[in-house]
Amino acid sequence: MPPPTEIISTTGLVRRFRVGDTDVNALNQLDIRVCAGDFVAVMGPSGSGKSTLMNILGCLDKPDAGNYQLLGQSVAEMDDEQLSALRNQYIGFVFQSFHLLSRLTALQNVLLPLRYSTGSIEATTLRAEALLKRLELGNRLHHRPNQLSGGQRQRVAIARALVSQPPLLLADEPTGNLDSRTSGEIMRLFNELNAEGQTILMVTHEDEIAANAKRVIHMRDGEIEREEYN
Repeated sequence: MPPPTEIISTTGLVRRFRVGDTDVNALNQLDIRVCAGDFVAVMGPSGSGKSTLMNILGCLDKPDAGNYQLLGQSVAEMDDEQLSALRNQYIGFVFQSFHLLSRLTALQNVLLPLRYSTGSIEATTLRAEALLKRLELGNRLHHRPNQLSGGQRQRVAIARALVSQPPLLLADEPTGNLDSRTSGEIMRLFNELNAEGQTILMVTHEDEIAANAKRVIHMRDGEIEREEYN
């Protein structure tokens, strides 16, 4: 059996920020591997570097040193246009605050990542509708965000992240604005997606949410403190 495909591979990742007269390492020689089909949670106190890591893995920021490869492609030398293309092709994002456009319907929000797609409008619309129906939003296709509950808005955001069929789903505190029941529903959905082969890397500060992942990375002071397997 061939080895699993490496989705994320970082070696000696360093990211520095200037604080007053001092350089602070938000990430300090970080090595991480995430393979196809993994479900990884990243935890750590405020200032541990987990948000900085998420920004670099999502190609929203660049490291000061070290190497980051996304599906075998080194991102260090890419310009903004190349990084944008890489994000659009390979990464789906889910955020704590949903990041939906208020003037657009649920369906229109989900279709946003496909606005430069070469596929037919009919085919892409059908794909977006199918995702929303799977996420129990078939009767909310034409509702705007302010007409949806927090859990419904997060499911719209998840559908938007998945509509371009990216190999990697990055979730930054995806249950941070949700009550415990709705958080459980979102995690059950993540587990279903992972069981179907979706690779997920999730930042969370909640132990009960991290318990859904197969592997939990604990960070402190820009370094990996320990890893656990569930």
